[in-house]
Amino acid sequence: MGILEVKDVNKNFGGLRALSDVTLSVAEGSVHAIIGPNGAGKSTLLNCLVGKLIPDTGSVMFDGQSVLGRKPHEINQMGISRVFQTPEIFGDLTVFENVMIPCFASRDGAFRMHAYEHMMQEADVVETAERMLSDVKMLEKRHAHAASLSRGDKRRLEMAMCLVQKPRLLLLDEPTAGMSRADTNNTIDLLKEIRDTRDITMAIIEHDMHVVFSLAQRITVLAQGTPLVEDTPDVIKGHPKVREAYLGEAA
Repeated sequence: MGILEVKDVNKNFGGLRALSDVTLSVAEGSVHAIIGPNGAGKSTLLNCLVGKLIPDTGSVMFDGQSVLGRKPHEINQMGISRVFQTPEIFGDLTVFENVMIPCFASRDGAFRMHAYEHMMQEADVVETAERMLSDVKMLEKRHAHAASLSRGDKRRLEMAMCLVQKPRLLLLDEPTAGMSRADTNNTIDLLKEIRDTRDITMAIIEHDMHVVFSLAQRITVLAQGTPLVEDTPDVIKGHPKVREAYLGEAA
């Protein structure tokens, strides 16, 4: 049993079948990539994992508990955090303030804006936030406004906001989308460090095969909402069904 078990998941939108009998298992402590051509159902699957969509049939289990029917914040409290395609940060706040908010939410179960002015008095939370910013190489930018950051630094900030909640499963939806090659490589290095130094499982949806093959230990390929193959990166690279799926998209 993996820490995440998806079994026979189907999702239709009217007459369109977005997911068809999707089954996959993500081993605890692994980096598992979910890839496929445009329209393969990757984002629909991810939304089923975090409670934004409910499958028509099938099951989604995290650490032996069903996530179906739970609200997104309840799934987050179970130990699942999600990194979005576009970094979800508070642009009007500083880098440090952005990380303080999930620190309080993780500790107290909620964050009340009326307590915001008093947060610097919370020494334990301040220390936790500073340590996390140091881990993602953002401590020197703690006073910068989040909106002024580069795309790569916004991603680092979002990572810090997720990791400070101590998730067991980190879901990454195209974590390098829109980045320069330099920022992409820096993000790969950061994810490798997270993979190697933390007790965390990662599931990554990504179009950039350089990112996938740099990080993943296991890959599931979707096409037209159906799993084609699941195997190691070395097998996936030359698999005829994978080549057909991508070449078919290009054609």
